[in-house]
Amino acid sequence: MKKRFFLSLSLMLVVIGIFTSCKSSLNPLASDYIKSQPQPLELIAGKVPVTINATFPGEWFNKKASLTVIPVLRYEGGEAWGNSYNYQGEKVAGNGQVISQKNGANVVLKSEFDYTPEMQNSRLYLTFKAKIGNKQIELPDVQIGDGVLATAALLNATFENPAIVADNFQRVIKEAHNANIMFLIQKAELRANEINKAEVADWNNIVKNANADPKQNVNIEISSYASPDGGYELNEKLAGKREANTEQYLSKELKKAKVEAPVNARYTAQDWDGFKELLEKSNIQDKDLILRVLSMYSDSEQREREIKNISAVYSTLAEEILPQLRRSRLTANIEIIGKTDEEISSLALSDPSALNVEELLYAAYLASETQIKENIYKKVAELFPSDPRGFNNLGVIEYIKGNISEAESLFNKANQLAGKLPEANFNLGLTALVNGNKQKAEQYFGNAAGVSGLDNARGYLAVLNGNYAQAEQSFSIASNNAAIAQILVKDYSKASKTLNAVEKPDATTYYLKAIVGARTNNLNDIVDNLKASIALDSSLAAQALKDLEFVKYITNSKFLNAVTK
Repeated sequence: MKKRFFLSLSLMLVVIGIFTSCKSSLNPLASDYIKSQPQPLELIAGKVPVTINATFPGEWFNKKASLTVIPVLRYEGGEAWGNSYNYQGEKVAGNGQVISQKNGANVVLKSEFDYTPEMQNSRLYLTFKAKIGNKQIELPDVQIGDGVLATAALLNATFENPAIVADNFQRVIKEAHNANIMFLIQKAELRANEINKAEVADWNNIVKNANADPKQNVNIEISSYASPDGGYELNEKLAGKREANTEQYLSKELKKAKVEAPVNARYTAQDWDGFKELLEKSNIQDKDLILRVLSMYSDSEQREREIKNISAVYSTLAEEILPQLRRSRLTANIEIIGKTDEEISSLALSDPSALNVEELLYAAYLASETQIKENIYKKVAELFPSDPRGFNNLGVIEYIKGNISEAESLFNKANQLAGKLPEANFNLGLTALVNGNKQKAEQYFGNAAGVSGLDNARGYLAVLNGNYAQAEQSFSIASNNAAIAQILVKDYSKASKTLNAVEKPDATTYYLKAIVGARTNNLNDIVDNLKASIALDSSLAAQALKDLEFVKYITNSKFLNAVTK
């Protein structure tokens, strides 16, 4: 009887020992207790952020346990570790978060990983380092995520157009040439010394030559004046006679020179505007007082009386200002008609030195072939080395060709010549983005006010910074990058319109259209646009197969046919 009692007691102690041993261990934590967000992971501002909500259920955490939890993102060829979090039981002395054995706890773990393209095909795990007392406990990793959505990585500075500095070419150049015939006080007769002076003779020759040139048009204006002194009636008659005499004289001269040009004649009785203009330019004492009189009174006679009352300066006015107002002004308005587009384009290729800088730059604008544009810009830089536009625009060609280093050198040259050229600064900002220097790009864009495309550049920076809503508002010119921003804020209708408006669609344009199709569950759009994209860039087939944008369609036969044929 006593023997059977001891046997039962021993069996009970074994059972208690087994139970105690189980309670002293940490069992593997089921994935049901762990949730990660976002799902899938997503590239934002060059990082892959994750927030993990984990639950330690009641009776799971041993009072003597220490636990370190670390998220890790594993991909082919590498892995990235997140922040470590330390937890401890109620009987452990340490700095970790204490977890109640009875109640358990909910915990939040946040990490972010520096993005690399390989992470698109990756898995997120939660790893555990545990011990109870001094005994190490092995806990298996728990997979909590699969892959990284990396649509933001399609952003590319080369999708934005660098800035050309435009020409100032004008096919019709307007010039005005003046000559003055002066009169004596209260006289309207033309004097020989006036009509024979060099100023008038030169003016006549200009008119004659313009009339003879088939690429010039000329019309003539006669403006006759009397000075403000002497009363309105007298001056009106006087100015009228001066106009008539001048027109009669000019008519004879034009006939003699066989010039047929329209003549428009008019007169001004009292030239107060001319008086004010000459007075403002003079150093006459009390001129401010006289100018005040002009502003106070509009009546001609009142003005004249008040000015004469300033006796100290009136004699000076009579000697220096008033004689200059007794005149007939001859104006030849000449339109110089420039070369035709055909002439400019031909000369740009055959004899560029026959063109001025504006004509050469205009010829580059007219050219449809990139190589011709490049050759012309090289000639601009050669023939006009002090003009920054040739270097900037040649840099644009190099940028488009993908020669970023050469383009940057040319943009710097343009900036040095101009002191500070907004277009060159904008272009240097783009090269900085291509080179991954976001801070330098921001500095250059700060000196590019007014350049077309600057809004897009700011939108690009906003995407890089993860400010998608701001980016979507910034873009003003249709581009692949603008559509990416719209996709990231889930405005698929706007993204579709933007992609349809891209001036020169490329492989990425069609790839983005396929992404819009995937996000709007339109299989036909996915298939058609992936075919178009891969036809332009075959490497995008492999990209599409690992892109989480298309994960729902990875087993679809139409999708597979589009990316494998």
